Amino acid sequence: MGLAVVLTRAQMGMDAPLIRVEVNVARGVPAFQIIGMPEITIREAKDRVRTAILNSGMTFPSAKITINLSPAELPKQGARYDLAIALGILAASEEFDESELAGLECFGELALDGAIRPMHGTLPALLACQAAGHQGIIPAGNGEEAALLREPNALLVSSLLAAVRHLQKYEALPQVTPCELNYIPAKAGDMQDVRGQPIAKRALLIAAAGGHHVLFVGPPGTGKTMLAQRLATLMPPLNESQALEVAAIESLSGVSFAPERWRLRPFRSPHHSCSAAALVGGGCKIAK
Repeated sequence: MGLAVVLTRAQMGMDAPLIRVEVNVARGVPAFQIIGMPEITIREAKDRVRTAILNSGMTFPSAKITINLSPAELPKQGARYDLAIALGILAASEEFDESELAGLECFGELALDGAIRPMHGTLPALLACQAAGHQGIIPAGNGEEAALLREPNALLVSSLLAAVRHLQKYEALPQVTPCELNYIPAKAGDMQDVRGQPIAKRALLIAAAGGHHVLFVGPPGTGKTMLAQRLATLMPPLNESQALEVAAIESLSGVSFAPERWRLRPFRSPHHSCSAAALVGGGCKIAK
């Protein structure tokens, strides 16, 4: 019985603020409470964590368990905190030494059989983790995007039991190794395909050279989208930092990484009839 602290990160757009999962296991009437502005998905973690621990062959403590997600003023959502909560309970129950968690940040959703499922937003969390000088424990299913980092700082885990055995120093988790990334130029969208439109092409050349914005106005079918699509071919490929930022946005949206898109400038073509609100997006997330 005791207190344990596990580090993880929230997801707030491109930001990944640090979250301290503080777990206290004390004597008393058995109870399981999560505080610190959790939403419904996190409150449901009680059942996922308990069942995953039991199905992994470990003992779930019959005690009063209080979990605080700090800082409390930040709203938390999603199942990414499951692994951190489970490891915090096991550390407070002395299944392994809490000092083994020092400098580690843990991410992942638990299945009922103890398997760890992949999550969205792994890359932004790892970038923040790297900036803090920490090492991450991430689901094995997120290994591809973690391999984009040239200095990988993550360990891959497929189950809760594997994470515990690593912390007990029985069997080390595999470390992410950088993948080979080669820039592949875009195969379509050359400016020489455009016939006519000399003023529009001149505007694109000036915009590409000076880094300016461009606004094309005209009726449908006059070639605005075709011209805009070719602007990316006039500009140099993304540098590594910009390419990682694009990959981080794709990670947040659940788009799988494709090596052939590395360093290619993204292009979006919304339908001309979409509203301004649909084009800009946005809205607010309310803590539940």
